[in-house]
Amino acid sequence: MNKSFFALISRMRYIGRWGLMRNSVSENIQEHSHMVAVLAHCLAIIARDIYGKDIDPDRCSTVALYHDASEIITGDLPTPIKYHDERIQASYKEIERRANERLLSLLPDELRASYDPLLNDTDEQVHAYVKAADKLSAYIKCIEERKAGNNEFRSAEAQIYEALKANPLPELQYFMENFIPSFEQTLDDLGTMD
Repeated sequence: MNKSFFALISRMRYIGRWGLMRNSVSENIQEHSHMVAVLAHCLAIIARDIYGKDIDPDRCSTVALYHDASEIITGDLPTPIKYHDERIQASYKEIERRANERLLSLLPDELRASYDPLLNDTDEQVHAYVKAADKLSAYIKCIEERKAGNNEFRSAEAQIYEALKANPLPELQYFMENFIPSFEQTLDDLGTMD
């Protein structure tokens, strides 16, 4: 039996993001997934601790770690293509599902049931937090690129900002108001060694 699941997961670092854009700093899906996990965890903690919602931050962060695992097989399809129309979107969802099934087949039978819900996220509440964190991570990338003098991301930044503002999660708005401004600061401004 082929048990190469984790060897493939480790290859997330070879799958680049933002393939159609000129990047000041390249980003791969492993780095992106880590940031999405950090953000999903934070959004769920805000939801639980500030808004009194029944949500598991650890579950959100774990699902976020695997949210792009299918791209190990499919690669990262650029957003303008992926969301061009409903047929392409539906077809790509099916391709992602098949890629995740292939990844799951590379685990011992005893472990598949535990990893299936991480790759094939079916919990709508968790999905909402991971999706918001994914969008938030993209927005932060746009801010960082703009700060580096790269105007390539200005349009994406504006579009993503509007999508984030339209998201109904109050915890996302809380994050935007309280934490996003610091992404505009320099390292000295952040006060790492006060």
